Amino acid sequence: MNSYLLTGATGFLGSEIYQKIKKETLTLGRSPSSDIFFDFGSVVSDFPKVKMVIHCAGKAHSIPKTEDEKEAFFSMNTKGTSFLLESLEASMAIPETFVFISTVSVYGLEKGLGIKEESPLLGDSPYARSKILAEKMLEEWSNRTGVKLIILRLPLIAGNHPPGNLGAMINAIKKGFYFSLRNNTSKKSIVLAEDVAKLIPQIHGKCGIFNLTDRIHPSISEIEQVLSDRFNRSLKSIPFQLVNFMAKVGDQISFFPVNTNRLEKLTSSLTFDDSKAVTDLNWKPTPVLDFLKNKIDIKK
Repeated sequence: MNSYLLTGATGFLGSEIYQKIKKETLTLGRSPSSDIFFDFGSVVSDFPKVKMVIHCAGKAHSIPKTEDEKEAFFSMNTKGTSFLLESLEASMAIPETFVFISTVSVYGLEKGLGIKEESPLLGDSPYARSKILAEKMLEEWSNRTGVKLIILRLPLIAGNHPPGNLGAMINAIKKGFYFSLRNNTSKKSIVLAEDVAKLIPQIHGKCGIFNLTDRIHPSISEIEQVLSDRFNRSLKSIPFQLVNFMAKVGDQISFFPVNTNRLEKLTSSLTFDDSKAVTDLNWKPTPVLDFLKNKIDIKK
């Protein structure tokens, strides 16, 4: 019997997890490279039994502009999870442990320090709400089936060739097109994909909801400086007063790239408390700045 069934194995985080456990893993998903094809849109009854299911597949990293685009989050993150659970039951392949990759977006906060897992789930974006619904569904399923459920709520994820805002920052700095906000000391939680992957084999049989971070919560300025040094690029900066003026203009012009709300989000600290993971899961993360300084790929 294989130890793991992994969804999302071709994604950014999923591929890191797969590299750590591939000898004992079957992959599940829409990709032609998956060991088992599953479109997350119907119930099947031929899943193999494994000790742990790791549900890493999901929709993220896009801002929906239409109702169809909003619904796509629920179709994949919520309904897709439901079809996965139903298929496990139909296949009589209930695992001992189920790991769900969630997000700190469920808290719905744009600023705050040391936010704990017990904080209310106020996220109202389609992405956040779809993950909240999936979490609640999984908790009910876990209570009914007796499966040990682990929910990992992740912040910004670092690694080689990351998607999202960090990837955009890295590409802009490499090309010399990046402009930083001068003296931006706001701190952000971040975690290394490789550290999350290393944790997975250690948490079989555990249960609970956990934030994961690198425990350092570097400032935006620190991340920018380390990346500019790594790629040997000078860092161009814009005075806050100028950006603040531009933000006020943006409040009046909808298509402007910055407004006061975006500026506040950029300049506000947002960090999460992962002490529960340290105590219960023996979480020992790597400082992300060390990875960015010494290990991030500079060739592409």
